[in-house]
Amino acid sequence: MPAALTELDSRLGARIRAERDARDWSLTELAQRSGVSRAMINRIERGEASPTASLLGRLSGAFGLTLSTLLARTENSRSVRLLKASDQLIWTDPATGYIRRQIAPAPGSGLPIDVVKVDLPAGASVTFPAAAFAFVRQLVWVLEGRLTFAEDEVAHNLEPGDCLEVARAADCTFRNYHPAPCAYLVIVLRQS
Repeated sequence: MPAALTELDSRLGARIRAERDARDWSLTELAQRSGVSRAMINRIERGEASPTASLLGRLSGAFGLTLSTLLARTENSRSVRLLKASDQLIWTDPATGYIRRQIAPAPGSGLPIDVVKVDLPAGASVTFPAAAFAFVRQLVWVLEGRLTFAEDEVAHNLEPGDCLEVARAADCTFRNYHPAPCAYLVIVLRQS
């Protein structure tokens, strides 16, 4: 049974439409750049579909944005330095149950770094296209559980405390083959 649509899904749809409009792109152009069908983009923009993590990665990559930036732009743009835990953006992937918490920066901040905590359920897998990593450098640091991180055909098995610098421009998959949930941080340095 599909997950219920949320207010965040509606705001995400509006943000995707705003990003597309700001670039003067048609639905067809965004579909070609992202590899996401016109019909799906249209449903997301109208708030009729909840996008998956993988799909948001493809769209953000097409826009030249990190997923964190795309999600942060759905929030208020007022600048703050303290982002209370209760105010941090939390998003759940409707396909896998992957939970993504935006720890930093606060909305409106100009810091070129993103810190994201991810809870990946047992047995879950999320794939992002190379385009989502083309303009960033990132680290993956496992907090709890075990994570298999695949860059194209190269797999890295990470345990608590392990930290991996992600290579550039490869399709990447986060997998939790284990019976327990996995929690990890993704630290992203946006490059100009």
